[in-house]
Amino acid sequence: MPTNLPPTTRNLLIANVLVFIVQTLLGDDSTMAVSRWFALWPIGHDIAVDMGGGDIAGLGFRAWQLVTYGFMHGSVMHIVLNMYALYMFGGLIERVMGKRRFVIYYFTCLIAAAVAQLAVVYFFEPEKMFPTVGASGAVFGLLGAFAMLFPREKLMLIPIPVGIPAWLFVTLYGAAELIFGVTGTVSGVAHFAHLGGLFAGLVLLWAWGVRPPPRRAF
Repeated sequence: MPTNLPPTTRNLLIANVLVFIVQTLLGDDSTMAVSRWFALWPIGHDIAVDMGGGDIAGLGFRAWQLVTYGFMHGSVMHIVLNMYALYMFGGLIERVMGKRRFVIYYFTCLIAAAVAQLAVVYFFEPEKMFPTVGASGAVFGLLGAFAMLFPREKLMLIPIPVGIPAWLFVTLYGAAELIFGVTGTVSGVAHFAHLGGLFAGLVLLWAWGVRPPPRRAF
């Protein structure tokens, strides 16, 4: 378990936690106002809602939401899981990539996850007008990077009680996300955003010339 985090990973953790604290302190009414501007809203639909006192405000997509949504979270469990994964994998991957590439990688995965979510809602679920929040898309990108760089390291996939190689862990996790997304069996989760972040991360690594280490000979 990492104990000395490099600066970018540490700053991302701090930023996510501070934003969640602000969301919590503001309370439900004000949090809705924050979500109006910074959560990821679907494209093509501006929704008029009563924000209190008879004031009507529009809700809809804004370009900066492609980034800001990734610093907001919907619950304590949501941010705990994402920040735990960022803590576990982010520092190691930042040390391997270096600060500059890590920043590019993280935000590429985050934005790609947002684009995937927007596309799925726009083309297949236009009736869903809920915002998306969370760093999960970037976290899935980190998982993909870990599997590419350290494919034989063991990870545990709940409810499987034994460690499995990272490449298999990510493959099974990605397959589960695809099944859940297509069938809609686990609602309220942006499964295709997760897949978008994972896929974008793997493509970027491949473009950078990163390949899995060769298999050990026996």
